[in-house]
Amino acid sequence: MEMKLMGWSLIVFGLVVMVLNNACPANGITCQEALMTLMPCEPYLGGSGPGSPAVPCCVGVQTLVSEATSTEIRRSLCECLKTAAAGMKIDPARLKAIPDYCKVSIPVPLDPSVDCSKVPLF
Repeated sequence: MEMKLMGWSLIVFGLVVMVLNNACPANGITCQEALMTLMPCEPYLGGSGPGSPAVPCCVGVQTLVSEATSTEIRRSLCECLKTAAAGMKIDPARLKAIPDYCKVSIPVPLDPSVDCSKVPLF
């Protein structure tokens, strides 16, 4: 169950596909830390929660976006989230709605099949 929550959070940020760091620290955040930050998003993304993400989910998303300060970090976080999302059940419509609900800009497609090597250089 804990792994499912972590994986889900990861996918959530398939959204933040640009934010997570594979098991190595990148500017102080590790993949595991990023996944833990996104855990509150799991019920929403899986479809078992309410019709909008909970405040802690949005806080986690905003935190990860703020941590993605370089292209290298965004790409590492993308790979982390993509790996964690593999095999997880996520509602694609809910995933894509997170930026609007959480009032955050994510310049990467919220899609588990995104090519992390093409994450923008902003």
